[in-house]
Formats: sequence, structure tokens, C-alpha cells
Amino acid sequence: MHILETLAPVDAPQGSAVALGFFDGVHLGHRTVLGAAVDYAAEKGLTPAAFTFLLPPGSALKGGRIFSVEEKHRRIASLGIEQYQEAPFEAFCSLTPEDFVRKVLVECFSAKAVFCGDNFTFGAKAAGNVEMLHALCEPLGIRVCVVDMAKYKGENVSSTRIRAALEAGEIGEVNAMLGQPYAIDWPVTHGKGIGTSRLGAPTINQNYPKGALQPCCGVYITRICIDGKWYPAATGLGRRPTVDDEADAPITCETYVPDFSGNVYGTRPRLEFYEYLCPVRKFNSLQELHALICDAAEKSKAYFSKG
Repeated sequence: MHILETLAPVDAPQGSAVALGFFDGVHLGHRTVLGAAVDYAAEKGLTPAAFTFLLPPGSALKGGRIFSVEEKHRRIASLGIEQYQEAPFEAFCSLTPEDFVRKVLVECFSAKAVFCGDNFTFGAKAAGNVEMLHALCEPLGIRVCVVDMAKYKGENVSSTRIRAALEAGEIGEVNAMLGQPYAIDWPVTHGKGIGTSRLGAPTINQNYPKGALQPCCGVYITRICIDGKWYPAATGLGRRPTVDDEADAPITCETYVPDFSGNVYGTRPRLEFYEYLCPVRKFNSLQELHALICDAAEKSKAYFSKG
């Protein structure tokens, strides 16, 4: 997937079929929109493309980030999008709906068809909706395809709903709405070495950066990909009251991988979440904490051994 980070013409010699949206969760609804553009492009000999935008660091316009930019790109590329434009929000947020169609859809994408959800808005102050998109595109010969909202348990799938489920620790609900497991790929950083020196269970630390949505604190069944190989794992997310009882202690994300040993500092292994096991709590001894870590790891190994 070729990624453009500015408003500029994409490589679409025969024209393109463009999926429109923010795609922050790349959830079932987003996947339907993106997949429809890919399928139409294949049928008509067009370039499958997507237009989205990049919010300024720390922006709360859409809520906490569900994924890193790299993870979002990975998921969208896997659906078959070839040309992906992710312009800074400030580069086009002041465009009128008319200018958006002309400068983005016509001049950048040579669009022959566009795909979006029925709640899509565009142009300065979200002045344009799907009805206006139809009115502006059809005279230019651009087909507008509005994709029905995806539903899960009778309700619309949305990034807002996914964020709420993450914060509640409902990881099964999250994964169902995403269409694949929730995952992080934050860089591995040095911790305090307590896992290695005092617990005999070294952990991989991938702490959440500012602006990223943190799931509910607790212990999770996870799996991690290191050097192309997946390993069952157990992840603790939260403060560590057994070893650091300060009220303002940092929230950490630490993963114990029983079948791996090696140096992964500075890398970005992909960590997938599968099941919430229990909340984080203070133990009376390090031995009790060690027992919890080992038990969670055994449950993870059993979970993935089921195939």
C-alpha cells in the first residue's frame, strides 16, 4: 500500500474507487466500506484507494486512539487498498464541500466511484453529508455508494462503542466488532527489572503513549509476535500495587512470555488481546504475584493449544 501524507495526486492511471472515512478502528463497518471499494475497483479496472486524515498529536476530536498509525495502516493494507492518502486534518478541514470534491476526489484521486457510511460528513464544519455528496459527484460522473452500517447484537458498530467496550474489559465484544483481535505494537521499553530480578518472570514492557486509549486495567490472555513467530502470553495492564503502592504510580503494560527469552528492547512486537482474566490487585507477597503470573501464562498456553 502506497501512503501519501499530503494532498497530492495518487497513482491511479485508470481512475480510482475511493473509500472515505477516518477508519480509526478499522472495525466491521469500516472493513465493509473499504472492501466495497476494493471489490468495485477489481470489477471496473480501477485503483482501490482510501482517503482519511491524520489528527494533530494529542487531539481528542475522535477520542483516544484505538490503534497506532502503523497498526491502522497494516489492517487497511490487508484489505487490498493500494493508494492511501492520509493528509493532516488542517490541510483540508477548511475546504467547502464543493472544494473537497474538486480538490480531493477529482484532482487527487481521479475518482470514478466513492464509498462511505451513511453517517459520512465532509467539508468545513462537517457541512456536507451523503445527500450533498450525491449532488456534487453525480454531475461529474462519480458514482456514490453508501454502505449500510454494520451491526453487532442488533446495534450499530462504531468506534465509540468499541472504546467503551475496551474500557470495560469486554475484549470478546471488542474483537467481534473489530472483525479481528485488538492489538498494540508500542515500542518495547525498559522497566524496573522486577520481573527478572525478583519474580523470575521477565516481562516485555509496551506502555501506552499519550493519546492512546488504554483498555480496562487487568490481566489478559494475549499472544505476541516476535521475529515472525507467535507465542502465548499473559499481559498485566495497570499499576503494580504489590511492588509499587504509590497512588500516582504509572500504569504499565507488561507481558510475560513463558516460551521466549531474548532481547527485544527497541523493537515493536505485535501483541493481540483475547480474554480478560481478572483485575489487578495487591498481593501479600511476591510469591503470590508470581503464582498469578504463571497461572495466567498456563491459561494462555491452554487457550491457544485448542487451535
